[in-house]
Amino acid sequence: MDNLTNPQRSDAFYKQFRDAVRQGEIEAADLPARFELPKEYRRRGAEGSYTRTVKDMVVNVTPAYKKWFDSVNETLATTTRRAATPKASLEAVESGAVDFAAMVEETRRKMAASYSKGQALGNARKAAKPKARRTTKK
Repeated sequence: MDNLTNPQRSDAFYKQFRDAVRQGEIEAADLPARFELPKEYRRRGAEGSYTRTVKDMVVNVTPAYKKWFDSVNETLATTTRRAATPKASLEAVESGAVDFAAMVEETRRKMAASYSKGQALGNARKAAKPKARRTTKK
């Protein structure tokens, strides 16, 4: 864990490590002790942070393990998050961060869909009702 490039991804590393041991890719054994992951978690709306404790394991450091560790460490070091799209606002439109033409097209599409839905609903309600059957005999 200490050799991880990004310690905030230690939880993902631990999950992949346990999976690799389960599948027989690497050799490791459980220990009775527990240890804290270096990742710091934060609760929404609360102050401070906390850490998680997980089962400690001892690993047999072989060339296969080193190869596995290097590949996992490399994948965890790369950021997987995409940049968030900017929220539609007057400032975003003026600065060019948001495509105004695309916003116009999206608005037209939504308005047309809403209008056609309302028309269909209105037409369904005004459809001719079948005549009531006679309940009395002549």
